Formats: sequence, C-alpha cells, structure tokens
Amino acid sequence: MNKVYPDARSAMAGLLKDNMTIMSGGFGLCGIAEVLADAILESGVKGLTVISNNAGVDGIGLGKLLETRQIKKMISSYVGENKIFAQQYLAGELELEFTPQGTLSERIRAGGAGIPAFFTKTGVGTIIAEGKEVREFDGEKYVMERALRADLSIIHAWKADTEGNLVFRKTARNFNPMMATAGKVTVVEVEELVEAGQINPDSIHTPGIFVNRIVLAKDAPKRIEFRTTRKRVMA
Repeated sequence: MNKVYPDARSAMAGLLKDNMTIMSGGFGLCGIAEVLADAILESGVKGLTVISNNAGVDGIGLGKLLETRQIKKMISSYVGENKIFAQQYLAGELELEFTPQGTLSERIRAGGAGIPAFFTKTGVGTIIAEGKEVREFDGEKYVMERALRADLSIIHAWKADTEGNLVFRKTARNFNPMMATAGKVTVVEVEELVEAGQINPDSIHTPGIFVNRIVLAKDAPKRIEFRTTRKRVMA
C-alpha cells in the first residue's frame, strides 16, 4: 500500500468532515503539523474538537483555525500565548477542557495503548476533579481520567521511510509519537523521506504500523516562538 501522497491536500482527501475530533502534535510552535493544519483550513470543515497541548500562536497553525471559527472545542493544557484562543473562551464562543499537561499526555498515551481510563493524584481537590470519580489507594486519593482518542491525528516528524516508520528530532518529539498511536487515521508531514530500510531500526521512534499517510514538507517553516538575543558588545 502506497502511503506517500504528493501534497497535503491529497493526503487529507476523504478524511475530513464536520464535527470530527483531531489530535494535533506539537508544543508551542515546535513540532506542529503546520502544513496539514493549513490543509484543514482550506477544506472549510467546522465544528471541530481539537486535542493539542496548545493552539500555537495567532495566525500560525491551529491559530488560523480559531480565526475562521472552525474549532468549537479545545482539549488543552495551555492557552496563554494565543490571544484569539483566550478571547473566544472568555466570550463563551469556544469550549475548553483544561487538562494538566502530564495528565493530557497520559490520556493520549492511554488511548493509543487501548487503556480506557487511569487514576492520578494530579487535580485531586481542584476543579479538575469535579464530576469525576475519586478513589482511595493506599490512603491517598486519586481522580479517574478517561483516555483520549481521535478520528484523525496530524503529526510532524523529521524523517520517515516510505513504510511510515518515523524519527522525531529533539524537542519536536513532544506529543507527536503518542498522538500517532491514538488516532483512527494518522497523517504525517515529514522534512525528509527515504526508502524503506534506510532508517536504522534502533532509531525509529514510531513504527509505520501507526501511520496511514505521509506527505513530504521539506520546506515547512521553522518558526521561533520567542526570539531571545543578547546585546551586541561593541569593541
């Protein structure tokens, strides 16, 4: 089965529909599937529930989908760098399910592993635990969290072979590997594409069995969320 598609639009063909749930990898602007997010934007689908650590920043990646109001709900751990995200939430125009970052990561991992729920101490005694089962283990209280699954996962990887075996680079690894396992369909944009067998098996982070479609995006922009420099010292 050929997993490689010529562009993002064709890679997403037949997968998108209104009111679906999408997982989107990345942390801030690091490792986001920006090319695939743009394909979702162009499709015009709406009523989306998006599972992502955050929604990037205004005008980039998922931020564009917020601008066009294609997203109705976010399941996230952090929203502070996106003004539109905050504005829509505070105005009651966007549903938001806040999840502690480690809990969000584990909910996604559990979904990919076929584990329906788990217990964690994080959030006990806070609004995070409201409406959820709380159980005591060894004298300590734990709150039950449900696993997360998605209709579609959009992932950014550094390198892939034509069978979909993936290698992530440094901090761009973040949420991408676990989201690749938790989507019913996983589409990956990659910076480098090689033939099957050209990646050392010990270097593979995500096996190709979890990947359905691949698109080469070698010219995808590498953005800097916060540019920090030191003052030039004049001789």
